Amino acid sequence: MPRFAANLTMMFTERALPDRFAAAAAAGFEAVEFLFPYAEPPEAIRERLIAADLALALFNTPAGDWDGGERGLAAVPGAEARFEQAFARALDYAQVLRPERLHVVAGIASGSAARKTYVANLRRAAAAAGDQVLTIEPINARDIPGFHLASTADALRVIEAVGAENLKLQLDLYHLQISEGDLTRRIEALAPVIGHVQIAGVPDRHEPDRGETALRHLLEVLDSVGYRGWIGCEYHPAGITEDGLDWFASWRRARKSKGASE
Repeated sequence: MPRFAANLTMMFTERALPDRFAAAAAAGFEAVEFLFPYAEPPEAIRERLIAADLALALFNTPAGDWDGGERGLAAVPGAEARFEQAFARALDYAQVLRPERLHVVAGIASGSAARKTYVANLRRAAAAAGDQVLTIEPINARDIPGFHLASTADALRVIEAVGAENLKLQLDLYHLQISEGDLTRRIEALAPVIGHVQIAGVPDRHEPDRGETALRHLLEVLDSVGYRGWIGCEYHPAGITEDGLDWFASWRRARKSKGASE
């Protein structure tokens, strides 16, 4: 059965960030993820994870000047030195926080120079990461226009060009539905390279059981292809976070029932 990680950047935002860890654990989550941990020392974050008995599924490499419009550095020509520094910082945090996955954010860039930069940066990053698994994520053009990686087919080309065993696909089903659709067949085809999965309702990015995708079916498909990693809940609750967790409570009941019958 699937395993879920609460995204603390988007969920439980009724509380200050330090209090979201305990709230996620109280709601029944066994893992969390977040976008960027760099505003605090990694040791402080590690203490919260341990206190709440939570695993860390994933976080992102620094995105550059977010307020200035940057959305990552890995594919930006001329930003190679900045990316190297940003990735080194991410690895420093990863050594303390021990995430299962580290997402290398591509950034806004296009053209052959951007692709050459992206592949070269990912090769160096994968070599420097050692046993740490890295992911790359296609993002739909509506949410981030101009993002370098916009389709799963393109992500596969990049993964093949980099040729690193520790580079995997981060498959966000929200972005995939908006950009490509045909979720069942795409999950089946992409299964060998999937390193992390994220979910949200489409089109409003609220709870994953709302909107135009069938959550239960998609979870069954992920099970059927043998995906055993965390599923990140990267959505904005429509209201109070706990008020929208009926879908999660239903899954927990099903898991408990299945465990009792085995």
